[in-house]
This record gives sequence, structure tokens and C-alpha cells, in this order.
Amino acid sequence: MLGRTGGDAAGEGISWAAFADWWSEWGQGFSIVLIVLGAIIGYYVVKAIIGRVVHEVVTGVKRRADAADTEALSHSPLAQVRIVQRTRAIGSVLNTIVAWVIAVLALILILSILGVNGGSLVAMAGFLGAAAGIGAQGVIRDFLNGLFMVFEDQLGIGDVVDLGEATGVVESVGIRVTQVRDVQGTLWYVRNGEILRVGNKSQGWARVLLDQAVPYDVDVDAVEQRLLDVATAMSEDVAWESRIIEKPETWGIESVSAEAVVIRLVVKTRASAKDDVARELRRRVKDGLDDLGVTLPSLQKVVVQGLEGPQKGTA
Repeated sequence: MLGRTGGDAAGEGISWAAFADWWSEWGQGFSIVLIVLGAIIGYYVVKAIIGRVVHEVVTGVKRRADAADTEALSHSPLAQVRIVQRTRAIGSVLNTIVAWVIAVLALILILSILGVNGGSLVAMAGFLGAAAGIGAQGVIRDFLNGLFMVFEDQLGIGDVVDLGEATGVVESVGIRVTQVRDVQGTLWYVRNGEILRVGNKSQGWARVLLDQAVPYDVDVDAVEQRLLDVATAMSEDVAWESRIIEKPETWGIESVSAEAVVIRLVVKTRASAKDDVARELRRRVKDGLDDLGVTLPSLQKVVVQGLEGPQKGTA
């Protein structure tokens, strides 16, 4: 018994000694690997938590709106749509912030394992701060501007926006870059710090402006009444009444030339339905003028401007 006990004790001593030798040789690298793995796992855990919170918020809004999908929320109150878009945008920004924070913490732990003392870390932090102040001012500006745009609800994922050079649908809002896909399918990467203005076409309501040119000698009152009747009938159509939010109006004669008189028809719509309403309204106006026997004037030029489509004018 005593012999076996002594042998066990000797075995334990040898085992601990072997482990100590192994740790002294490989412990530093093993610790670094553990930190990297822990950082990766921590990032995905926090990302999953953020994703879960975003999903719960979106699902709750849909449930309250009795909507099967996000697109169906266009028929529910605007505030609910904005909650969905803003929540997704904030979730995207938080994921980026978490990634940077975890990466910096992991780097500090690895440097401490490698023997870099606290004073050196402070000096390095000071150096990085100076570098940021001199050479990374653009990055800091991008970061702050991106945060303000999201938290002030200037834009959200799914919004149709005009950022100056880039106009289209917001696909991603990052901590540095906002991704916008235009009508031709091009994906634009816009630095947040370079966004000086945001024209959001998805908030609140929109207005269809239809400038209809008719011959100079036409009965303006009759044409204006026909345009109004066509638009009013469309607003009362079951298929379109949920997209048109106010009674259509005619604003009278917009311009007069030797070739044509331009009459403006105005229809207020939901922001997401503007283009669909405009296309259908043009078709119905064409049919209405045909029934009235109005022959449209021959215009000498067509001016294309932005996403509004062809804008007809006279020479």
C-alpha cells in the first residue's frame, strides 16, 4: 500500500512537472489561440443576440400590424414601417461596433501575453490616438456621421434615398459606409462622412405631379375637368384607394407656349406607391384624353431628369 502510494505521488509529480514544462514552451501560443477563439465565439454570440433582438422587434411590429411580411407593412401606419427599417439599420451598426470592440480587446490581451507591459500599451494607445487625430479624421467623421444618420432616423434599410451622387434603395448601413443600389442595379458604396444631405423618398407621403401638355386651342376647362375626373375615379378604385391618401387636385395651367398648354394634375400617395400610381395615372389620362377627342401636341424635345423619368418640354 505504502509503495503504491509513493508511486502515485511520484507519478503526479512527474505529470505536473511535464505539464509545467509543456506550458512554459507552448503556453503562450496556446493562450493566444484561446483568446482568438474566444473573440470569434464572443462575436458570433453577441451578433446572434443582436439578430434575435432585431428579429423580435420586427416580428412584434408585423404581428401588431397583422402583416405577413415587411412589404405588407406599407398598408399599415408609417410609424411601424419606420420601426422595422430603423431597427434593422441600428442592428447593422451595432454588429460593426461589436466586431471592432472585441478585436481591440483581443489585441490588448494578446499583447499583454507577449510581454508588452501596461506602460507600453498606454504609449501605444496614445500613439494610435495621435494617428487617429492626424491621419484618420475621415474615418472618425464617417463613424460619427453614420451613427447620427441612423439614430436621427435620416435613413433606414429599404428606404429610397437621394445622397447626391447616389440615388436608390439603401441595402446596408455600416459604421463607415452606406450601400445604395440604384435603379440600374449598380451598388454604390458611399462614405458616411461624405454624405452632406439625405433626401429620403420613403418617409411620410409622396406626390405625383403630372404635367400634361395639350394643344393651345383646346378647351382648358374641359380638359382640366377630365383630368380631375380620371384621377378621382382612380382614387376610388378598390385596387388603388389604399395607395392614394388624399383627393386628387388640378393646379391649373403650369405653362403656356405657342405649341401647347401644360396643365398640372396632383395626386398625393403613400411614399412606397408613388411610381406605381404615376404609371397607372398616365395610362388612364391617355385613355381619358382619347375619349375626349384631344390630339396631343408634337413636342420637340424630351428632357430626362433623375428617377422621375421623362419630363416633356417645349422648345
